[in-house]
Amino acid sequence: MKRILSILFLLTLFLSVQAERVKVRIFSNSRIELINISFDLGQYNLYGDGQLLEKNVGEGLSVIVKAVPNGVNVAVNDYVYGNYKKVELKATDTACILCLNPPSVTQRTYEGNLIITAINATALQLVNDVDFETYLAGVAQSEIYGNDPEIFRVQATISRTWALRNINKHSKDGYNFCDHVHCQAYHNRCVRPDIMLGTIRSTGETIVDANGNLIETPFHSNSGGQTCNSEDVWRASLPYLRSVKDTFSYRMKQSNWTKTITQDKWLNYFEKTHKLNIQDPSVKKELLSFKQDSRKSELMGIRLTRIRNDFGLKSTFFSVRVDPNTGNVILDGHGYGHGVGLSQEGCIRMVSLGKNYDEIIRHYYAGAHIHHDAKTPDRYVANYVHEIEKIIADDKAHPGKVKSKKDDWLGRLFRLRDRQEREEVYDPEKDKDEGEWDFKW
Repeated sequence: MKRILSILFLLTLFLSVQAERVKVRIFSNSRIELINISFDLGQYNLYGDGQLLEKNVGEGLSVIVKAVPNGVNVAVNDYVYGNYKKVELKATDTACILCLNPPSVTQRTYEGNLIITAINATALQLVNDVDFETYLAGVAQSEIYGNDPEIFRVQATISRTWALRNINKHSKDGYNFCDHVHCQAYHNRCVRPDIMLGTIRSTGETIVDANGNLIETPFHSNSGGQTCNSEDVWRASLPYLRSVKDTFSYRMKQSNWTKTITQDKWLNYFEKTHKLNIQDPSVKKELLSFKQDSRKSELMGIRLTRIRNDFGLKSTFFSVRVDPNTGNVILDGHGYGHGVGLSQEGCIRMVSLGKNYDEIIRHYYAGAHIHHDAKTPDRYVANYVHEIEKIIADDKAHPGKVKSKKDDWLGRLFRLRDRQEREEVYDPEKDKDEGEWDFKW
């Protein structure tokens, strides 16, 4: 029993998959030449090319890494260790938090380990080696907004399904995923208990088709009132990615948009890029009065995805009119994103209306359903849910109260996990015997 418990990580309870940890390239959309690393919680061991350079690096110390010819240079405070092909910071326990400070880029914090190599003589590649479920909580925080944990339960389930289907997307690069929209956004560790609550509630849940196979789970910001068929965007027709009416996406932040383009620029684009005869009155009329009461995939044989990309439009769901005063072309658009799969703002609206997370997923992924992994240790998930609900209640009872790092909700939950490993059986009565669990307000 103890051996089984020893491999139970707080957020790595999905035991049937091969993704207890993942490697995620962070700052993948930025050029990082130098980075200053500090420590918010816990201690790390520092390695250069597999050799231990310094033990128990933590609060009060800074690790500075910069790209140099043929590798990276590493220093701790003012002491320079030298140049290496690979530098690693490995957490000494589960509750460890790194603070990453590259110049001219917003600071981020991450849990888990950090692997640093050089892309070339002037740029660094940073990879976060992290528990899979911890990664998903960070994705949920980066990808969707809201306050109800059920919103984040839906997002975590979708993101888990996508990640498991695409676990080797960047294998040739030496990591699993990047942190940008090419994969899934992952721009910080999860810092909100309500987001973590939704993620924990989703543990062991994936979205499958009628044959039990993981489906593709694309999502976008807002459908504008109707989602797209997959083949209208990416050519491949998938039975669970069908266009559906989506009134839940109305009257949200990204529901509507407009864009003004000079008539000459609009017409010349179709003439020069797509060889349309804009002198033909019927062609000109169609280009200047195109309507989409429901979604279409083409305008005069030209894919709307191409037009969206060329003009930098928020979506392909737009109609065209001419301003009678200026003669400019006005695009009246709806939604934001590619339009396939789940509308995130539609999901937010459905949660606010009391829709069940399973109902939300079935609305956007036709014929799909949620698979609950039978190996998920439900009693541990229930314990973590109970603990984080207590933390949220404490926060609400004491708004604005500053807590010490020792009382950080992440550290608190990790200590729960550690105690469960020691005791084999969870006993909530033991809480009162550990003073570090009591909040001192």
